[in-house]
Amino acid sequence: MNKKEIRQAMLRRLNEMDSAEHRRKSEQILNNVLATGVYQNAKIIGITLSRFPEVDTLPLIQAAWQDGKKVAVPKCIRETRDMDFRILTSFDELETVYMDLLEPIVEKTVSVPPAEIDLQIVPGVVFSDEGYRIGFGGGYYDRYMANFSGASLAVAFQCQTRQEIPIEKHDIAVQMMITEQSD
Repeated sequence: MNKKEIRQAMLRRLNEMDSAEHRRKSEQILNNVLATGVYQNAKIIGITLSRFPEVDTLPLIQAAWQDGKKVAVPKCIRETRDMDFRILTSFDELETVYMDLLEPIVEKTVSVPPAEIDLQIVPGVVFSDEGYRIGFGGGYYDRYMANFSGASLAVAFQCQTRQEIPIEKHDIAVQMMITEQSD
């Protein structure tokens, strides 16, 4: 199967997940992230605002705020497929943009360069054992991660991992995978 077919198959599987199971597994993943040294040592965390069927990242953002960390979320620049991570201090600083995605309001947030982000939490649909990923198909994270040198991890349900995926020369693996079954 090619990346598009693998992505579509996994999204079908994720969309079939019961909402209670989704919530329970997302909570366990949150607890597993909070227990990592890379999270505990990070001062600024880059993270996306998830949508079902992705692992719910909103509680992770709230936990980071409670832990005194700064949270940066991406503003996507559609013309160049680049991302501008901006410090978010409240969910009131978000707006709904294309495809009903939530993004930071530029006038209410401050941009943060990749070099200042200590931990980047990378989204994806399917992951290999080595940390390579198939994302949602826009190439935004491939471009961003090429210029990112901090720590990276991905949050995913166990069923999204251990997959065989085609790897291309521009693909960059995440350093750590956190699932509901992580120790």
